[in-house]
Amino acid sequence: MYLIYFDETKFETLNPYFFIGGILVEEGKLSKLESALMQIQYNFFQTNILSVDTELHGSFIFQGKGVYKKRKLPERLKLFEDVAQLLIDHQIPIRLVCIDVNRHRKKYKYPQPEYNLGLMLILERFCDFLEEKNDIGVVFGDYEKDEITTSILDFSQFKFSGKTPMSYGRPLGQLKDTIYFTHSHHSRFLQAADMVLFMANRFENGHQPVKWHDIKLKEIWDRLKGNCEIRIQRWP
Repeated sequence: MYLIYFDETKFETLNPYFFIGGILVEEGKLSKLESALMQIQYNFFQTNILSVDTELHGSFIFQGKGVYKKRKLPERLKLFEDVAQLLIDHQIPIRLVCIDVNRHRKKYKYPQPEYNLGLMLILERFCDFLEEKNDIGVVFGDYEKDEITTSILDFSQFKFSGKTPMSYGRPLGQLKDTIYFTHSHHSRFLQAADMVLFMANRFENGHQPVKWHDIKLKEIWDRLKGNCEIRIQRWP
């Protein structure tokens, strides 16, 4: 069985892409991966306690916000490097969906809301993976109050109808029960997914880094892409 942790980015005018996706962790790798994430956290914060003040949050780490405000850039970039290397070492599969929001809204007369569409597509991609592995999975998402009820209802309807309502929609039988939501500061795996999403959102939309820390982060992302099984579906 796989435990699947996903997150999403917010649509912004300056960066009109919506990303959703995450990591698929095989049951047998959970303990080692969690222990390693605990060590990465401890090395930076000198504590293993999960809280808002010890959350590995991609945008805050890179931009030096919140608890990262007084930490040096090399220290903060090492968090990305350590998490990326951990995913590489354990060969953790990554599945992402990238929606070009402007193109999506122009192409369709009544465009489907990006979150609803993205959730549908990423659940399909998770199932594609599970079908290849002849296995099942359980999905965990970051607690976003406005999205939870809709997400669970959508997932339930997809399962009940037998497939997603896309033109070539597919069954979601490999995903069991429901989508579980928790605050990301309570889950090390959701935090790892958040960091992956941050890098993907930054570098999979044509952005060309200029400053040294941006170049360094792109090198980390490129190394992750080159050494992990990452698949990105682009829409439309």
